[in-house]
Amino acid sequence: MTLIAKLKIGALPDDKPVKLSFELPASVHRDLVAYAKALAGESGQPVSDPGKLIAPMLARFMATDRGFAKLRRTRHSPTDGQE
Repeated sequence: MTLIAKLKIGALPDDKPVKLSFELPASVHRDLVAYAKALAGESGQPVSDPGKLIAPMLARFMATDRGFAKLRRTRHSPTDGQE
C-alpha cells in the first residue's frame, strides 16, 4: 500500500505581476500621497512611489470584505467542481 502525504501547501500561485494602467481622481491621489507620507513617518522608511501602496491596499480591502469572502466561498465550494 502506498501512502501519499498531504502537503501543507498546494500548487504555487502564479505571482507574476500584472501591469494595469488607470486614472485616479485628483483627491484620491492626494490622499494616497498623504498616506505614503504618514506611513513613512510611522515606519521611518520613505515611500518613493505612492502607487506601490495600491496593490497592498487592494489586497487588504478584499481580504477584509466579508461579502466578498462569502461570495468566494460559495463560488469555490468543493461541490461545484471549481478550484
